[in-house]
Parts: sequence; C-alpha cells; structure tokens
Amino acid sequence: MLEVIWGLKTIAIFDVWTFEHLLSGLSVGSAVHKKNHKEMRKFFRTIGTVIRTGEYRKLKKLLKREKHHSLHFDIMGVLCLAFAWETIEHYLEQGLLGERVMYWFQGTEFWANRIISDPLMLVLGYLIAKRYPRLVVPARILSFVWLIFHIFIDPHSMWLHEIL
Repeated sequence: MLEVIWGLKTIAIFDVWTFEHLLSGLSVGSAVHKKNHKEMRKFFRTIGTVIRTGEYRKLKKLLKREKHHSLHFDIMGVLCLAFAWETIEHYLEQGLLGERVMYWFQGTEFWANRIISDPLMLVLGYLIAKRYPRLVVPARILSFVWLIFHIFIDPHSMWLHEIL
C-alpha cells in the first residue's frame, strides 16, 4: 500500500524527485509571478493613460482586484510550464534522445505522479514563494545543486531512492 504513495517513480505518486519539483516551484513560481505582475501593471498603465481623470477611480478598483486575478494567472502559468516539462520528460523517457537518456530516466513515470503530484508540487512551491519570497534564492541554489548531483553524478534518476 505504501509503495503507491512513496516509492519508485514508475509505481508511486510521490518519489525523491518530488522535493525537486517543490524547489522548482519556488523558483519557477517566483519568475512567473514577476513576469505576470509586470505585464498586468503595464496593461493597466496603458488603460490609465486613455481613461479621463474622472474615470480614474474605476481603474483604481481594477488595480486593487489585480492581486486576486494575478493569482489565477500565476497558477495557470506555473501549470503550463509544469505540463510542458512533463510532456518533454515523457518523450525523453521513451528514448527520444537515445538509449543512454532512456536508461537514466529508469522507466515511464506513474500517471498520477506525472499528472497530479508533480504539477501540484510546482503550484505548492509557487504558493510558498508568494508567501515567503526570501526562500526563493536558497531554493534555486538547492535545486541547482540537486540537478547537478543527480544528472551528472548519479548513474540514473532513481539511484538515490534505491540507496535509501
């Protein structure tokens, strides 16, 4: 029963790469939030230059609601990036770049891991980054170290799970 919750990526919902997805969520979520916030501000400033001074109050109301709308745009951006990566990862697992890369991936990810838990971890990372922005830089450093270690030093992606 526990193997379905925590275990190898081919049979479990959560695996050792869940931590990397959480760290990536902090980093990616922060970047998506900054980009969306910048674009929305630019959009509302453009509207503000067109609107007469008397109607500027309506624009202020829109700007107050921007934070609420920004959350939806941010989560959609994070999910789009998450599913884009999961699509690329699927093709890499199938051997698109050769046998060596296919061996490193150690099989195809369990569907619930790919479709539910990995994107959910990125969204959770985004929400943590939004609440605690000072954690973004340490998360980026940890994520970078994790990726360097696991891609270039480990023999395959599930090696850490096997030795634990």
